[in-house]
Amino acid sequence: MNRITNYEELKNKITSWIAEYVNANNIKSLVVGVSGGIDSAVVSTLCAETGISTYILSMPLNQISSQADLSDLHREFLSKNYSNVVPLKIDLTSTYNQFVTATRFWLKDEMVANKLALANTKSRLRMVTLYQVAGSVSGIVVGTGNKVEDYGVGFYTKYGDGGVDIAPIADLYKTEVWELGKHLGVDQRIIDAQPTDGLWEDGRTDEDQIGVSYAELEEAMENGTGPAVQILAKFNSKNKHKMNPIPTFKL
Repeated sequence: MNRITNYEELKNKITSWIAEYVNANNIKSLVVGVSGGIDSAVVSTLCAETGISTYILSMPLNQISSQADLSDLHREFLSKNYSNVVPLKIDLTSTYNQFVTATRFWLKDEMVANKLALANTKSRLRMVTLYQVAGSVSGIVVGTGNKVEDYGVGFYTKYGDGGVDIAPIADLYKTEVWELGKHLGVDQRIIDAQPTDGLWEDGRTDEDQIGVSYAELEEAMENGTGPAVQILAKFNSKNKHKMNPIPTFKL
């Protein structure tokens, strides 16, 4: 699904939107986690394009080497091409392992069995790290979710990668993010990589987890047609708690 006719204009609109938000709120810097995927590559490049001090974090955590390598590749690309970029690499593996050991003492078999809880913990540790850096440099955490993930299937971790301050590409379909990445000069290896949340040590992709491609999900969201309609409805219903305001008892 590609609704964009001018990607240079889109780039300028998004970078201006980020800069306007920063200036209006007396913010000093932008903080972005880079996973090696196209979404974070595009967002971090857009942040760098603003000229605002931009902290780029790679946060390896029991990741397969190919994903970590792409994260390093993009971090190095930004460092070389933008003087306002500050590259950081914070390995969270030992922190995660210590956390799991401590909680496993009490949860025992339940902790081992619930692989999804462990995957979400990885995402939340990364969120905490991003906010620690942001708090230290008077910055904000910039989200990397796209339209399908954030508003279609809810494919993100609540208070993990869903915990952000602004969301510059959340109204773009994945197809449009790929095209914008090409326009921004993102490395072809990142563009070609299979989308993955990077939270599973077996390297499973987004399509493995959801069951359909992003193109099929986009067709279902935009036109209500195609093989992904029922899957979109199922995930959207299951993950409404992420997208809706927190239920609150009122007097």
